[in-house]
Amino acid sequence: MLLVYQGKTKDVFALGSGNYLLKFKDDVTGENGVFDPGANTVGLVMEGAGRAGLSLTKYFFEKLAEAGIPTHYIDANIEEATMTVRPASVFGKGVEVICRYRAMGSFLRRYGMYAQEGQPLDAFVEVTLKDDERQDPPISEDALDMLGILSTEEYRTLKQLTKQIGQIVKNELAQKGIELYDIKFEFGRVDQDGKIVLIDEISGGNMRAYKDGQYIEPLELEKIMLSNK
Repeated sequence: MLLVYQGKTKDVFALGSGNYLLKFKDDVTGENGVFDPGANTVGLVMEGAGRAGLSLTKYFFEKLAEAGIPTHYIDANIEEATMTVRPASVFGKGVEVICRYRAMGSFLRRYGMYAQEGQPLDAFVEVTLKDDERQDPPISEDALDMLGILSTEEYRTLKQLTKQIGQIVKNELAQKGIELYDIKFEFGRVDQDGKIVLIDEISGGNMRAYKDGQYIEPLELEKIMLSNK
């Protein structure tokens, strides 16, 4: 295997088959030892976070496959905290897509003059650039098109997929009495026709989830979601 990329929460290796292997780490994003899915830095290490994140990712990606939603997922090895995926190219130098159901985090920091913490949002979708230096700035549909990052048609596909996937995750959490406040996705293009698919992961590390008004940390979320109770 050839190491091709070292990220905040996972490393990427090229396989001889042309596919890639993602190695999930125990590092999670945040600041000053406090977890924050929207942060641009690794804030702390949670032992077992890598396997927990992969376990949830496997669970949700297989749910999406049942629903006919395309992803880059092939298979996973929970014990080794690795996931095999199809190759995919990102938009520009990478974008993140957030689906918000309540006002929290960066949304509240930006719009706090008008928004109240925790107020309901109707699956609000926003796209941000993956740019740590500039704190992952939000970018509009028009700017994405004009800067050649993704076309207007691709943006509409991205938004539709984000709402569909977000609703599936939201429904799955609700079955355990958990409310999804927001969730972050990444997408890429695969195949020669440039088909848009979900990439990266769906785990406690990229969402805010609450039960009875209390925030659920990533490791606890995995335990609750994958328990048989």
